[in-house]
Order: sequence, then C-alpha cells, then structure tokens
Amino acid sequence: MARPDKAAAVEELKQQFENSDAVLLTEYRGLTVAQMQNLRVSLGENVSYAVVKNTLTAIAAKEAGINDLDEFLSGPTAIAFVNGEPPEAAKALRNFAKANSQLVLKGGYWDGAVLSAENVNKLADLEPREVLLAKAAGAMKASLHQAAYLFTAPMVKAVRTVDALREKQDNAPASDA
Repeated sequence: MARPDKAAAVEELKQQFENSDAVLLTEYRGLTVAQMQNLRVSLGENVSYAVVKNTLTAIAAKEAGINDLDEFLSGPTAIAFVNGEPPEAAKALRNFAKANSQLVLKGGYWDGAVLSAENVNKLADLEPREVLLAKAAGAMKASLHQAAYLFTAPMVKAVRTVDALREKQDNAPASDA
C-alpha cells in the first residue's frame, strides 16, 4: 500500500505533467543551492524547476500518459515544467549548462514526443515564436504580392501594346486618297 505522502507527490507530479506545454529533464549533480536559484531565475516565471524522485516521477508520467521517460530517470534528476514557449526554456537550460558544466540536459517531452538531449538542443536553436510568425507573415505577403503582379501583368502588357499602336498610328503620315 502506498504511503499518503508518496501518493500526494505522484498526484502533484501527474498534474504538472498534464498542465505543462513541455517537460525538460536535467541532471544537476554538483550544483550548489545558489546555482540552482540562479537557474530557476534564468528560466523565468513560466517554468517551474524541481528536483524529483525518479520512481515517483516514472509513476506520475505513466499516469499522465507519458511513456518512454524511464531512460532519462536515473541519477539525480530535476525537471523543468514549461508553461509557455518550450524553445525559450530549452535555450535558458542550454545556456546555463554551457556556463555550469555540472548541469546536464538529459532529454524531455514536448508535443506528444520524447526528446533526446540532442533534440532539446535543437529546440533551443529555434527562433522565438514572434520571429517565426513574422517570417511566415512576410512570406505570405510576398506570395500575395507576386500573385497580384501575375494577375495584372497581362492587362498592363495589353494597355502598353494598345498605347504603342495608337502612338504609331498618330505619328504615321496621313495618306491622301
């Protein structure tokens, strides 16, 4: 029979898994308390970073419908539960790991897929959402402009041809018959 405190911890973790946009797992071995606080601050308000027990986390993840995280749940594990833009959190973790070699990215879960450490780094390379939306809008505007040009080009060509014929006719010498 499960102890009530462990059951409550599993339920809390399950809720965090279900309510998060992404989950990023790290190994924090060797980080000081001050470094952990700096990491939490660098992650921002939309990310909760918590040290977890691997067995309880595995149970909670399975209850939340997330399988295949077991390979990342070994050694000291801390999880970043992301409520917002996952690329921003991944970038913050990667930057912190570059400055503090004790932090190791293990992997994660985002959009229904398990991410390897390499995939988390690729996620960190994504541009912010606003930049991607601006690029998409610019591409759509360019496509619309090009389509409008293609539709008006035949009419413009016809008008220029008629003008050239009229000018040629006006400049032609009048013949007496």
